[in-house]
Amino acid sequence: MTTPYRLHYAPDNASVIIRLTLEELGIPYDTVLLERSKQAHAAPAYLALNPGGLIPTLETPEGPIFETGAILLWLADRHTRLAPAPQSPDRGDFLKWLFFLANTAHTALRISFYPEKYVGSDPAAQGLLRATMQARFADHLDILETRAAPWFSPETPSVLDYYLACLMRWRALYPEGTRGSYDAGAWPRLHALLTHLETRPATSRVATAEGLGPHPFTAPQYCNPPEGSAT
Repeated sequence: MTTPYRLHYAPDNASVIIRLTLEELGIPYDTVLLERSKQAHAAPAYLALNPGGLIPTLETPEGPIFETGAILLWLADRHTRLAPAPQSPDRGDFLKWLFFLANTAHTALRISFYPEKYVGSDPAAQGLLRATMQARFADHLDILETRAAPWFSPETPSVLDYYLACLMRWRALYPEGTRGSYDAGAWPRLHALLTHLETRPATSRVATAEGLGPHPFTAPQYCNPPEGSAT
């Protein structure tokens, strides 16, 4: 590697959360495109790094790391920014919301994107599961809006911010045609965070690199990347 890190990514996939964090930290890194349309994430070379075949993987001098939450926590600890230090009295509160995003909110959203993986080919069952998971995701946003102080506010940037912003972006876009009544403005505190993040230079750089549009969080549009595809 020509830099300390190599990010295996696909445009507008979970890897974008890591890319935003690397940019916010100001850390040099290389990227390796995983062309999803060619199933590059299922190739033997990639599975040797990430046996689950999911995106992202971050190669580091200490070996590859996968799972979005694990990468975020590792980067924050390694570079002592964007998260409370292990000895901080705020550490436990931070960790519970990181795992809430990774294990609860992100999981509900992913199930809504791929219901066929859980209930098979029946369209009615897929539709019911998708609607249920989308409603559950809205419930999770309600919790974050009212209970997750101070982690989701412009005054206290952390690795959680970009994670949440990307989840809210994807809820507005995917699966295509299922936005329905979803409106990020229904959560004013979280929406203020999205607006603030769009002013960050890190967001601008990543939006350009992955074709996310001028307002990737508050007015998301389908990505138009210079290389690769989101799906």
